Amino acid sequence: MRPTHLLARAALAACGLVTLALPTPAPAAPGPTFDGADADRARIAVRLRPVVEGIEQPTDIQPVPGQPGTLVVLSKTGAAWWLSAGGEKGRWFTVDPPTRSEQGLLGVAFPADFARSGRFVVHYTVRGDRGNRTRVEAWAVAPGAALAKTKPRAERVILEVDQPYRNHNAGQLAFGPDGMLYVGLGDGGAANDPRGHGQNRGTLLGAMLRLDVSQSTDARPYAVPPDNPFAGPRAVDGVRPEIWAWGLRNPWRYAFAPDGRLVVADVGQNRYEEVTLVGAGENHGWAAREAGHCFPSGERCTGGPYVDPIWQYPRGEGISITGGPIYTGPGAALKNRYIFGDFGSGRMWALTLPPAGAKKALQPESAVAALGRWPMQISTFGAGHDGTLYVADFGRGIIYRVAVTEE
Repeated sequence: MRPTHLLARAALAACGLVTLALPTPAPAAPGPTFDGADADRARIAVRLRPVVEGIEQPTDIQPVPGQPGTLVVLSKTGAAWWLSAGGEKGRWFTVDPPTRSEQGLLGVAFPADFARSGRFVVHYTVRGDRGNRTRVEAWAVAPGAALAKTKPRAERVILEVDQPYRNHNAGQLAFGPDGMLYVGLGDGGAANDPRGHGQNRGTLLGAMLRLDVSQSTDARPYAVPPDNPFAGPRAVDGVRPEIWAWGLRNPWRYAFAPDGRLVVADVGQNRYEEVTLVGAGENHGWAAREAGHCFPSGERCTGGPYVDPIWQYPRGEGISITGGPIYTGPGAALKNRYIFGDFGSGRMWALTLPPAGAKKALQPESAVAALGRWPMQISTFGAGHDGTLYVADFGRGIIYRVAVTEE
C-alpha cells in the first residue's frame, strides 16, 4: 500500500480562544525546481511568501463571508484558527478528533448568508462504538461578530457515516452556487476498495453527496434536494438519494468554477492521480478504473459507462493529489486556471478547464502549466476574498501566499 495522503503525527490542541501576535515571519520558500515532465512544460513563474506559521498540520483554508481579509485555517489535530489581514491569528474553536492516519478536523464551509445567519458547517472524525465515524456538524456564532471576539458553538449533527478504516475519509465541505452543501466522501479506506464502496450506491462512501442543510425532515436532520439524480420520481431501489455522483476514491479538495462546474481532485491508488469534472448522476469509475485506466492495470473494465477525467498524472510526478481553486486573483498568467498540487512531490500546476458543455475527456498537454516543485507537503489550497491564492505546508505548518511574479 502506498503512503496515505495525510500522515498522522498529531497531538491534541488545547482549548480556548487565544489571540497571538505573529512570530517573526519565516523566510520565503526556496525557489522551485522544474524537473521530470515539468521540464518540458509551459511554466508560470510564482513566488511564495509566508503568511503565518504554527498551524500544526493544516487541512483547510477558507475565507469568512462578510469579513474581508479574515480566513479560517483548520489543523488536523483539532484546532480552528482565524487569521486577520492585520497580522494576527487566534484559536477560534477546538474539537477532539482521533487523528491517526487521515482522520482529524478536515473541513469547514460557510454559506453565502453567514454574515446574517452566523451558521456554518464542520467536518471531523469522531470515535464510535464500532470504530470511528465521519461527522458533519452545524455550528453557529453571533451573526456579524468578528471571529476574534466570539466563540462558536456546535448546534446539531447533520450526518454521521461509519468509517471502516482510518484513511480515505476525504473531508472537504463546500456550499455550491445553488446553496446546497456538497460533501465528498472517500471509499472508506484500506487499499483497492476491499468493501466495494466505490461502485455501491447503497452506501454514502465513495460518493459526492448533495444536501439541503437549511431544512430538516422527520427522517433526517437535513433534506434531500428534490432535483438530486436519485431523489423523488427518479428514486432507485437501494440507491441513497443523497448521492450526487459516485465512483470516487478519495476526493481531497474540490472547487466550484465561476460557471458552476464542480472540479474534483481524486487521489489515486497505485499509478495515477486525477482531476475530474463531477456532475449529477455520474459514475467516475473507482474501483473499476483508476483515473482513466482499468483497475487493476491490464484487466478489462466492467460496468460503466464511466466519466473520463480531464487530467491525470502518473506516479512519477507525485503520489497524492491536492485540489485547489479556480484562480481569480491578480496576475493574468493564472487567471481562470484550476490550481492543484501533490502532497508527496510538492509540485504545483495550473490547468485550463475545457469549455463549458464540452465532452469530459483528457485535455491536451498544452492545457497544463507547471508552477514548479517546492520543498513542502501540499495539504490544501485556499482563495481569499480578492482571489489571492494560498497554499499550506502540512509538515512545517506554514501558510504561504502564492503570487504571480508579474504582479
